[in-house]
Amino acid sequence: MTTHAETFRALHHAERPLVLPNAWDHASAAALAAAGFAAIGTTSLGVAAAAGKPDATGETAAETLALARRLAGLPCPVSVDIEGGFADTPEGVAEIASELAALGVAGVNIEDGRPDGTLADLGERCETIAAVKARAPELFVNARTDTYWLGAGDPGATIARLRAFAEAGADGVFVPGVADAGDVRALVDAVDLPLNVLFLPGRHTVAGLATLGVRRISTGSLLLRAALHAVVGTARAVAGGGDIPAGLPSYADVQDLVTTCADWVLDQS
Repeated sequence: MTTHAETFRALHHAERPLVLPNAWDHASAAALAAAGFAAIGTTSLGVAAAAGKPDATGETAAETLALARRLAGLPCPVSVDIEGGFADTPEGVAEIASELAALGVAGVNIEDGRPDGTLADLGERCETIAAVKARAPELFVNARTDTYWLGAGDPGATIARLRAFAEAGADGVFVPGVADAGDVRALVDAVDLPLNVLFLPGRHTVAGLATLGVRRISTGSLLLRAALHAVVGTARAVAGGGDIPAGLPSYADVQDLVTTCADWVLDQS
């Protein structure tokens, strides 16, 4: 029987790029799974915002692990964003990754951006990747560099980091913020690993990124932000007598979704 981890790895080498929507709680993940998406990721901003905490500061380890326990029973692979690793040492990060793998999580994102706007030491990041792969070899480790996010490097500096991540044992590489087609192509050509790009509305299309050789396209916090916008817009429509969006799930629809998810989890136990 094929495991979620094996399925997830194969999705990075399919004919079309993997479009990975990012959930922030059980309901959003369950809805995406029920809609038929092949795999689901988590968004660290969403998890942090739901907990009333800032993103990318390492404060949401407990919330992230709790969500992973709930999502691991979904009928599709799940990848978990663990920010910088939620630990101060490579061994500590590897312990968390091992716990996630034991739950049935298929992959993790590990980033090199720091809360102070700098990049982590490259050698330390490579040691962390190697430690995670040694403890949980089945996990798909998506090594993220924030060079574009932080304005901390050109394609050359980014490629140097990606190649080092690959040498350390990463399974895929992630460069959020890259938009220029020439830069995307340069990254694809420079590293023999699946490239993950963050979808930027107005700058990207799935078809265009596929043509450039991108293998994974994440939505990041986009779905959470769209949901918050819809929440406020609907509340204002109620208060002001405006039109409520059509096609909303009913109370029974949500109850059925929760029941279905409970059955999925039981089937995995």
